[in-house]
Amino acid sequence: MGKKLTRRESREAAFLTAFAATFEPEMPTLPAGAEQPEADAFARQLLAAMNDHSEELDALIAGHLKGWTLNRVPRVSLVALRLGLAEMLYGEEQKPGVAINEAVELVKKYGADNDYQFVNGLLGTVAREREEHPEATC
Repeated sequence: MGKKLTRRESREAAFLTAFAATFEPEMPTLPAGAEQPEADAFARQLLAAMNDHSEELDALIAGHLKGWTLNRVPRVSLVALRLGLAEMLYGEEQKPGVAINEAVELVKKYGADNDYQFVNGLLGTVAREREEHPEATC
């Protein structure tokens, strides 16, 4: 049995799985032989939330793009936005600051130099809007 993954490692596993699925668009899932079913439960929950609410998440992202379409958003940023929003809106913990920070860190690691600023700005805007209108949902 492998070591238990941290939340950050689980988020990264979910991100990499979702990113890989953008090249072969089928439902992103973790590899069947994953040795840490407990540790990967969080990653699976994030992927499930992202898949179950994909249309709402994409509509929310598209609604915050100024002069852009989803097709123009870099793939790394788009996956990080989808996962970050899924965690913010549908995650059990409801800690937007953590979800935003983790999405930014993933984009810093895997994206282009300044893409993290875009991700931070969009997720921060959504978080502020939800604080102003807590009854609003996707």
